[in-house]
Amino acid sequence: MRLNSVVPIIAAMALAGCEVTTTSSPVNSPAPQAQSSGSTISAQNATRAFRSVVSTVEPVAERECRARTSRVNCDFKILVDERPNQPANAFQTLDKSGRPIIAFTLALIKDARNTDELAFVMGHEAAHHIAGHIARQQQNAVAGAVIAGSLAVLLGGTGEAVESAQRTGAQVGARTYSKDFELEADALGTVITARAGYDPLRGAEFFTRIPDPGDRFLGTHPPNRQRLETVRRTAAGL
Repeated sequence: MRLNSVVPIIAAMALAGCEVTTTSSPVNSPAPQAQSSGSTISAQNATRAFRSVVSTVEPVAERECRARTSRVNCDFKILVDERPNQPANAFQTLDKSGRPIIAFTLALIKDARNTDELAFVMGHEAAHHIAGHIARQQQNAVAGAVIAGSLAVLLGGTGEAVESAQRTGAQVGARTYSKDFELEADALGTVITARAGYDPLRGAEFFTRIPDPGDRFLGTHPPNRQRLETVRRTAAGL
């Protein structure tokens, strides 16, 4: 088996980070008051609220990062994806130099019910980086690709068949512990949110609005009830 053929497969996953997607609110809904638990932050206050959350949560996340690990860059860069028609979403990734990036779409910022939700999402995404989830995901993907490719070779596969097996193995390997990664990020994200002065229990209420993935085999996210329980348990221990 050509191990060098695994490299392009894994390289394509290099910037794959966690995504948090919520359902969008009606565009034409009346502007509610900020901080309401059952409606979105008003459009007028959304930008102000987001900037306030960034200025408060980012230094806490960086402090937690430096206290917990010396192996990664802890200088977070917070970005807003201003492309139109993007769904409500946030994700964590790395730039070419290894600097951690947390990106929010405008739709997610506008969809937030309160600043606690924005803070929790930011804490959750920062936690993925602190826990080294992208690197661990890539290691799992490499292992899956090597195992699947080796089996294909043993079964007489050559060329395209082996590469196809490697791609499938990489995908399976990358998903193997993805649910555990999400729960780890929920727990550490709870700590970051609380230490930044926000309410993680209130912030985690956005789980009640996202589609529940259930407990699917090789699913990327755990059931919402399990995530909420992780937040409650972690918050209770603070």
